[in-house]
Amino acid sequence: MSRRVDPLAVKVWHLAIAILPLMAGWPSAGVAQGEGAAPSVPLVAASDLPRDLSPWGMFLTADPLVKAVLIGLAFASVVTWTVWLAKSIELLAAKRRARQAAVTLASARHLGEAAQQVRECSGPVGQFVEAAVSELQLSDEHMDRDGIKERVASRLERIEANRGRLMMRGTGILATIGATAPFVGLFGTVWGIMNSFIGISKSQTTNLAVVAPGIAEALLATAIGLVAAIPAVVIYNVFSRQIASYRALLGDTSAEVLRLVGRDLDRAAAARPASPRRSVSLSAAE
Repeated sequence: MSRRVDPLAVKVWHLAIAILPLMAGWPSAGVAQGEGAAPSVPLVAASDLPRDLSPWGMFLTADPLVKAVLIGLAFASVVTWTVWLAKSIELLAAKRRARQAAVTLASARHLGEAAQQVRECSGPVGQFVEAAVSELQLSDEHMDRDGIKERVASRLERIEANRGRLMMRGTGILATIGATAPFVGLFGTVWGIMNSFIGISKSQTTNLAVVAPGIAEALLATAIGLVAAIPAVVIYNVFSRQIASYRALLGDTSAEVLRLVGRDLDRAAAARPASPRRSVSLSAAE
């Protein structure tokens, strides 16, 4: 007596025969014969991929030229913050001395008193008073008062301009760093991307795990360039405003010295007796 075979059981049996080799890692018949198999893609060993993608790790594995760019940008950033610290201390001290000297000059009644009060002052205010005293000593009492005041004002203006130039010293490097650092970083990025494309050509693969680290190292140069440039530009603008304020303070101080000179000249003119020619003309008129 023949036994009836269930068709559903036969299908389950055939499906199990097809799945079990795949689960066990055996090549299936279709793959073994190469029927419908996709072209093989070269794999990259895990040991060939960079394991540390931190900024320091990317710096260590970067191209020598990119390393030089990164070191230069880091040095520029250190210079920027050094100039900021030194110039901030210098500006604060100079402004404080100028304000104190301006208060002293405002309380003086004549130039001699102001010269005694600021005698030990080595800043621009002391130079203002010394220049005014020197010009008065060189001028004759019979000279025109307006001419004397103009010469004193000229001396004070030159001292003020010289002090402004001295205070601007060191800020030019901030402008240079702010203008060139992004382009230097961009140069490092372009060079790094060129090396990445060369590596892609040599490895003959476009695997993202191989391409991404080189591009990340290249973009690190642009990031460091911006880190160096942005603070330099901001600090330069801040210093420009502070130095302009300092020069305005020096202008007020020089104006105070000029007022003292004008008072002394007016006192001398009031105390001076009338000239003989003036006396003769008055007697003739009588």
